[in-house]
Amino acid sequence: MAELRPDRSRDAAFAWIAAAATLATILVAHVAPARGPAPQPIALSPAEDPGCREWTDSCRVCTRDADGVHCSTPGFACQREALRCSAR
Repeated sequence: MAELRPDRSRDAAFAWIAAAATLATILVAHVAPARGPAPQPIALSPAEDPGCREWTDSCRVCTRDADGVHCSTPGFACQREALRCSAR
């Protein structure tokens, strides 16, 4: 069996050290708590906003009352837009 030259074993040791350091860095990055600004609350869509009584997407109108949510039927050639609250 051939013996390894001393410089090859040293190179292998450095490769293992580099791999271990890389793995440790990745693990610490995933385990350490995030240090940034506090997350901002996600804006609610009008359908999820309890203060919005009526909303539309320019195709149908939805209303919220004591019985729940009721939406109209969209027209034949409707082109939807972003939801927006039309009555609070």
